[in-house]
Formats: sequence, structure tokens, C-alpha cells
Amino acid sequence: MANKGPAYGMSRDVQSKIEKKYDDELEDRLVEWIVAQCGASVGRPDRGRLGFQVWLKNGIVLSRLVNSLYPDGSKPVKIPDSPPTMVFKQMEQIAQFLKAAEDYGVVKTDIFQTVDLFEAKDMAAVQRTLMALGSLAVTKNDGNYHGDPNWFMKKAQEHKREFTESQLKEGKNVIGLQMGSNKGASQAGMSYGRPRQIIS
Repeated sequence: MANKGPAYGMSRDVQSKIEKKYDDELEDRLVEWIVAQCGASVGRPDRGRLGFQVWLKNGIVLSRLVNSLYPDGSKPVKIPDSPPTMVFKQMEQIAQFLKAAEDYGVVKTDIFQTVDLFEAKDMAAVQRTLMALGSLAVTKNDGNYHGDPNWFMKKAQEHKREFTESQLKEGKNVIGLQMGSNKGASQAGMSYGRPRQIIS
């Protein structure tokens, strides 16, 4: 981040559009959830996009969050005793969180890139990933979620239906309403113009 100069022209326009997607109210909700889920030992960030980024940047808070969603004894991310200070170690910790989030069930399209967080390129993407993780935790309802269930939307769940053979056969005889109706259908009285005249 230190070697990157200011953006100009189209790059600046694109970056400002990305930054506008960041939601301050959503940040408050996510902070509340992370503190409720991990405990007060994770602390709280300074308000705003950069404060949120600095809080999550080393990957420790994120790792604790994803570990707290698993039962004791099966924690997917190894957390070092002291927070990593070297850049590549911090990025590695974030990558471990992303892998664990994907294993938990977060869709690949909802997962941010490491640089989105580490260099604060797209903090809205970080928020989307955390929202997807929270929604999954609420939906699973396995007792590992802590916090208000209303903070996140429940994901739709599969509702499998079983049909007997006779029900399946019966369904083949029904014409769906989308196809119209065949009652009283006949081609009587239909004309398609004059027949072709062949002159020899």
C-alpha cells in the first residue's frame, strides 16, 4: 500500500464508485455480530471504512470468527499465538479464512480477494463475504451462531417432494395452463388463403 501512488482519471472514478458501495450501517451490524460471536477480546474498530479494514487486516479477527462457527475440536484455521507482523503472514492468514469460509458453504462469487481487504481496494466485497457467512450460520441453526438472528437473512432451503408412481403417471395426462387448453380444439373451418395456382 505504501508504494501505490494516487489514482487519476478512470482509475480514480472506478475506485470512488467501489468506495461508495461501502455501507456504514452494515459495518455497525457486522462489528456487533463479530464481537458477539468471538467475545469482547477481539476489541472494536475505529468507525469508518479504514478503521474496519485495519481491524480485520491481519486476519486474526476473521480467523476467530470462522473458527467460532465450528464445534469445539474441529477448528479449520490455525491461529498463531501472537498476531503476524510480516505482510505475507497476514495475507496468508486472510487466505486461510477465505478457504475456511468457502468450506463452510459461502459461494465463491461472494468471497472477496485478499487484496480487497489487505489494500482496502474493495471493503464492500469484504462486507458481502461476512454477510454471506452470517446468513449461512443463521440458516444452519446448529447452535454455533451467537447474536441476533435478525441481523442476517436466512438462506432458502431445499424442500424435497416425494411422488408415487401413480401420481407421476397422472401428471403426464394433465396439460399445464401455460400451454393453453385443447378443449374443443379442431381445425374445422380454418383456411390459409387461396390454394397455389399452377398454370401450365
